[in-house]
Amino acid sequence: MANAPQCADTVGVEEEFLLVDTASGRTSVRAEAVLARLEDTELTQFHAELAGTQVEAATGPCTSITALGEALREARATLAKAAAEAGLGLLSRGTAPKPSKQPIVTHDNPRFRRVLDTYAGVVEHYEACGCHVHVGVPDRETGVRVLNHVRPWLPTLLAVSANSPDNGYASWRMVEQSRFPGSGVPPVFTGAADYDAHVARMVACGTLVDGAQSFWLARLSPKLPTVEFRVADAAATVEDAMLQAALSRALVHTACRGVQSRPVRDDVCAAAVWAASRYGLDGAGVDPWRECRVPATALLEELVEHVTPALAERGELTLVHDLVERRV
Repeated sequence: MANAPQCADTVGVEEEFLLVDTASGRTSVRAEAVLARLEDTELTQFHAELAGTQVEAATGPCTSITALGEALREARATLAKAAAEAGLGLLSRGTAPKPSKQPIVTHDNPRFRRVLDTYAGVVEHYEACGCHVHVGVPDRETGVRVLNHVRPWLPTLLAVSANSPDNGYASWRMVEQSRFPGSGVPPVFTGAADYDAHVARMVACGTLVDGAQSFWLARLSPKLPTVEFRVADAAATVEDAMLQAALSRALVHTACRGVQSRPVRDDVCAAAVWAASRYGLDGAGVDPWRECRVPATALLEELVEHVTPALAERGELTLVHDLVERRV
């Protein structure tokens, strides 16, 4: 219990954005032109993505959700200015309403080329954007315990974030992401060695290009001492990104407090992810324990209740209630 604040103290967010031609509304393969106008700051670093139609802004670690929100606003304003100087608009959405008609993978990055060679048509036109939340953990063993704890809650985080409406789905991004091998809720791991062995097997089988890659909706970061939540669509607003960050950190904090999650079936978790992508918060979700359909908003209420002690401990309960009210 005493180590809980250390376990979940820092939080950072990586936001992926689409670059769009202001005249046609189509995504534009001009990320390099935008990135050339940017310099990293103490708060944020800017990165290229696999698709030349995308750019990423990654905040540094923050201890306050309010401070994180300020960093996100500054990053968005900086990116929007650079995009405008290049004659482009900046769009925060899970998928492109009007995708580029050009090939989108144009980088000389060798790893990006390996990804394209491995997954072929799955990534040739993949312009999906996410809001990735990193929460600090003291070690990888703790990180694996956190992953096991958050499994049942990942579909609800997706439903809250749904921001890529297309083809009748609230999150078409998740449908596109499901085409990658191993996508979805991660399996239960016995520890860090089991986690690493699973990744190594998938590399040996050829379904992952290297040990730094996985398609799970939550994973151990390959570079940072964090658990990385990769479930959310790109956030429509800064407030939506703040909500994802606050709920994700509270889930980590709850796991570190020793609260146990009841076991859930893998196939029911997959059903819950599908329901979240199909309906978002506007329809039925799947309760992973009762194994039946329930209102998605009821699952969100259960999530907030589950993490209420962690939120209250950090003085964030009122903030999260306000953010939830804005979202629903």
